[in-house]
Amino acid sequence: MPAGILYLIPTPIGNLEDITFRAVRILKEVDLILAEDTRHSAILLKHYGIEKQMFAFHQHNEHQATASLVNRIKAGENAGLISDAGMPGISDAGFLIVRECLKENVQVICLPGATAFVPALIQSGFPTDEFLFVGFLPQKKGRQSKLKSLSIEMRTIIIYESPNRLLKLLEEIRNYFGEERAISISRELTKMFEETKRGTATELISYFSSKEVKGEIVVVISAAN
Repeated sequence: MPAGILYLIPTPIGNLEDITFRAVRILKEVDLILAEDTRHSAILLKHYGIEKQMFAFHQHNEHQATASLVNRIKAGENAGLISDAGMPGISDAGFLIVRECLKENVQVICLPGATAFVPALIQSGFPTDEFLFVGFLPQKKGRQSKLKSLSIEMRTIIIYESPNRLLKLLEEIRNYFGEERAISISRELTKMFEETKRGTATELISYFSSKEVKGEIVVVISAAN
């Protein structure tokens, strides 16, 4: 029996309409769906009438689970990897299983689709010809040195952040990048309360201090002059 295929399948970052016909078809056709949170993904699959075996695959178990899953694909099963939202492998599990599949000459196919940082970047109004996607900053070790290096970066910078740490990040940007650096913050992208707010760190601290912040956040910072 020929080896199966690992499909990387982007899922909507909010609005369930933001999925391709091809993604729905392949989710229906694969033998196994690897999902970051099976309970979360069950909502999406039910919405599109997909009944399929799911296996929890996330950053906490990918080292232990990758070998056995690659063996299943080598044995002929087709697997689809999805995250809770957006493109698998972008600040989520995916790199390890892709690498191991390629080592074992297993075909990997990545479908195009939703990811949060692209719309946040484009609607920021900052240059898009060159940019640096950072993802989540280190929480402790290496955080200060990372911020220092980013403060002199000559490309547009993109950072992911959680709501409860947004004000801390803005304070750090003000301290390391200066008072005048332009910032664009997008949250709840594609959802009912989607919002993009632009300004300096001080202006954004004032704005977000006065409200309850929810949803995943993309922080886009203009390049150093």
